[in-house]
Amino acid sequence: MDINIKIKENLQIQAFYIFFIVVSIQIGVGLIGFPRLVITETLEDSWISILIAYAYIVCVLIAMILILKQYDSSDFFGIHVDIFGKWIGKLIGMVFIVHFAISMFSVLITYIEIVRVFIFPNISIFALSFLILCLVIYSVLGGIRVIVGVCTVFGICSNWIFLPLIQPTLQMDLTHFLPLFETPFPDILNGAKLSGYSFLGFEIILVLYPFIKNKKKITFPLFLATSWTTIITLFVTMVVMGYLSYREISMEQWVLLILYKLQTFSFIERFDFIIVASWLIIIIPNMIILMWGITYGMKRMYKIPQRYTLYIASLISLAASPFFYEHFLIQKVINLSAQLGFWLVYVYPFILLPIVLIKKRLLENRK
Repeated sequence: MDINIKIKENLQIQAFYIFFIVVSIQIGVGLIGFPRLVITETLEDSWISILIAYAYIVCVLIAMILILKQYDSSDFFGIHVDIFGKWIGKLIGMVFIVHFAISMFSVLITYIEIVRVFIFPNISIFALSFLILCLVIYSVLGGIRVIVGVCTVFGICSNWIFLPLIQPTLQMDLTHFLPLFETPFPDILNGAKLSGYSFLGFEIILVLYPFIKNKKKITFPLFLATSWTTIITLFVTMVVMGYLSYREISMEQWVLLILYKLQTFSFIERFDFIIVASWLIIIIPNMIILMWGITYGMKRMYKIPQRYTLYIASLISLAASPFFYEHFLIQKVINLSAQLGFWLVYVYPFILLPIVLIKKRLLENRK
């Protein structure tokens, strides 16, 4: 297994596309239920938790960039084989792939649950999973450039979903934001930790790095994407907190959709139907990138063709999805994804960085 890899010219992408990729993977189904989690934990000071989470993510991104820049053109899998050897390096790489797989599956079953709750209570989980996975398979088979194109186009087209929130923004009760700074600091930190699942996804840069043509320009679009995601998350949370009472927020699982459900137009009664259906263009890029990460990781470490991994992973997801029809089972998958992501994405880079730097220093001293 080569540590540094040379990507063909026709498969490389410009650094500014990282903005669309990271935004597409960070904004997903987690945003629909996120305001309820952070508001019930930190009340009026939920915005502080979000800003703390953002500051921490910036530190994590800096650590990731420093790790990647120690190599000419390597990725998460190559770096670990170089640092820990073939067996341990590939074992850690498999943990990363499992993290992608659980995240992708949690997105799939969560979106299906939302469709069943708000639109079609009796729809077949198997049928809906099949239709969504067909779109994922079709896109991943197109290759990395098609995936980047889907993220870019869908990312631009999906922004209209947030425009209807202007009406509840204008009707917010500002007293809902008071009193300030009364939440205990441990609860604020716990709220920041709860934000972790919604902000997961930027770790894909550890896999995409060799595909970037102008690697020196990666920092700006990466930080810009995370900042944009934070702004959207903060905006949605503030609108929910200002428009709904604490009792209403705590009683609703998918609290963001309630804001759309309360809106009516002369030409359509249930506007939330449109939003739930349109949310598909948000989760499709999410799942496509994660699926590509799974298939590419298996090809990189074990030389398994991406096509084979794609079909096997899709079949497993399709076969498993009908068993996750109750909310507590889906929540267990989400919690597992959040816990694994917390240690692998938010903690592990700070452990890996000094190891990489020490090894580089030792190699320089030997020369």
